[in-house]
Amino acid sequence: QVQVIESGGGLVQAGKSLKLTCTASGGTSGLYGMGWFRQGPGKEREFVAAIRWTDANGYYAGSVKGRFAISRDSAAKTADLLMYNLKPDDTAVYYCAETRKWFTSLVVAMSYAYWGQGTQVTVSS
Repeated sequence: QVQVIESGGGLVQAGKSLKLTCTASGGTSGLYGMGWFRQGPGKEREFVAAIRWTDANGYYAGSVKGRFAISRDSAAKTADLLMYNLKPDDTAVYYCAETRKWFTSLVVAMSYAYWGQGTQVTVSS
């Protein structure tokens, strides 16, 4: 059974950094990609970043490009989201998701079949 587990959220001041970790407990055989999405207060869920498991190619939303970095550890079966220079607008529940549907777009939520419960990130000004 595939389970996606996020960790690492919390409260930080603007300008600080935070790391989120996503673990694919169902193993990585057949895994195509892992992505991070977020939903802020009163907002719709939006794409943040994703990584293609085979070659570690990363994709980013324009609002986080240059500030966030996604990476994967094949041995640990994890994908990390490193968030630098955080802003109050980054406050949201962050969700990790994985897809085993090869060649699908990694920047849209409908491509992902398995989702975590979410982890809260709060950035104070």
